Order: sequence, then structure tokens, then C-alpha cells
Amino acid sequence: MGQPISPELREWLAAQLVAGHSVPSLRASMRAAGWHNDVADAVLAEVEAQAAGAAAFAAPRTRMPGPDLSASPLHVDAGDRQVRILQTIRHPRVIVFDDLVSDDECEGLIAAARVRLARSLTVETQTGGEALNVDRTSDGMFFERGENPIVARLERRIAALLQWPLEFGEGLQILRYSPGAQYRPHYDYFDPAEPGTPTILRRGGQRVGTLVMYLKEPDAGGGTIFPDVGLEIAPKRGTGVFFSYDRPDPATRTLHGGAPVLAGEKWVATKWLREREFT
Repeated sequence: MGQPISPELREWLAAQLVAGHSVPSLRASMRAAGWHNDVADAVLAEVEAQAAGAAAFAAPRTRMPGPDLSASPLHVDAGDRQVRILQTIRHPRVIVFDDLVSDDECEGLIAAARVRLARSLTVETQTGGEALNVDRTSDGMFFERGENPIVARLERRIAALLQWPLEFGEGLQILRYSPGAQYRPHYDYFDPAEPGTPTILRRGGQRVGTLVMYLKEPDAGGGTIFPDVGLEIAPKRGTGVFFSYDRPDPATRTLHGGAPVLAGEKWVATKWLREREFT
């Protein structure tokens, strides 16, 4: 290619990606410094692939979201309320909470979200964007962090409950599942082997935890399932199921899905937690 690439340049580019700088900005910097476009594209693609490969074999994280359950408490302080512990599992790490969302909060979130519903998208790890997915047949929308008083109050509660900074959370997603709608089993972390993952990770790093809160329970069906451990959690209004994953690997046993709704409607609110501030 006519311009030799030094190990120092590769290390510098890798550090800039970790720091959150975008590939286009790095390409522009290299171009301004006199690098040819084809050389810049080649080395950036190489550094992105190496970063994704390294993430795939990363050691489990030691700092993770979640309440301290070492003393087997019946309730956990969530700032503005005491939240009841209904069930826990160690592997996968799953906690079921009761009295997490009030009836008034459930109704307020549904009313605010209803007028903005559209066919749910999933993150597209091939490109880093979003796309329709036949495995997900719900309608949904996102609230920005702190968008309205109910959202802001619930986000503060979640941060206190899970002992994780509010800024590390993605926007609150609201989903409606009509009869027959489902979300087939999947993982919530971003696959390090996919080419779009480095782009996704620049917004806040990996996902490390998921909290699903039930706003309206269906008449039948619609449970949250964990196929690897034969667990199904009933979608009872006001409760929530939290699970975390200390590395992006099936060994976490966090394969999960939303079983088909058989009658009525199911509404849920989902909060995904990142390893650093989500922007």
C-alpha cells in the first residue's frame, strides 16, 4: 500500500476506539496527517476486528449491577420504596422483584407510549444500526432518559435498586405484545464476532444487565423464559425480572425470550445497562 503501518499506530488507534472515538473521526485524522484512504480503511478495519476478537475472550467482570443479596433479604431499598425479592437464581444470575412499579406508573407509561408505538426493531450487529427481525413481533418505542416525571422517577429507582449509575442505562423501552406476539430466545449482549459490534460499543460499552418490568399482564401466555435452565417467569403487573451477564458469552446462560401471548395484551418496560456511560 506504499505507507507502512507501525505497531505504535495500531496501538494508538486501538486506544482511541476504546476511548469512544468514531472510525470516521479517526479516518479523518489519518487523512489530515497524510495517510491514503485505502491505507486508513485497511488499518482501521484490522484494529476494529482485533478489538472485537479480544472482547470475545475477555475475563468476567468483577463489578456488576445488582443488589447485595448476601444476607438473603426479603426487601431491598430502592430509594423511594422497598422492593420485595420474590426469587433468585445464581447461574444464570436472575432476580425477580415485586412491588417495583406502581399501578399508576404502569398506566402512565402505557398512556405516554401508546401514541408512539411502531414495529419493534432489534440492534443490527452486522452494521451497528437497527432492523426489523422476524423473531420479534411486538410494537415498541423508546423514552429518552428522564423524558418525563414517571420515567425519571423510575430510572432513579432502578439505579438505586441495582446499584448502577443512572447514566449507564439506555433509554427506557416500552413494548406491547398482542395475541400471538413473541420474542424468540436471544442474548442481550452484543456478539463480539459481529462486524457492527465495535460501532455499537462506542456508545457505552457492552450491555451487562437487563431489567424487564411488566406493566400490563395478559390473560394467558407471555412469560419470560430462560430455555437453558427451564425457567419461566409469569408476567405479573408491577413485578420485574433482572438478569446480568459478566461477559458476552453463552456460558452466562442468559438465553431468554418472551413466550407468545395467548390471550389479551402484555406491556413491558425494559432497561438495558451498559458498562459505562451511554451516550
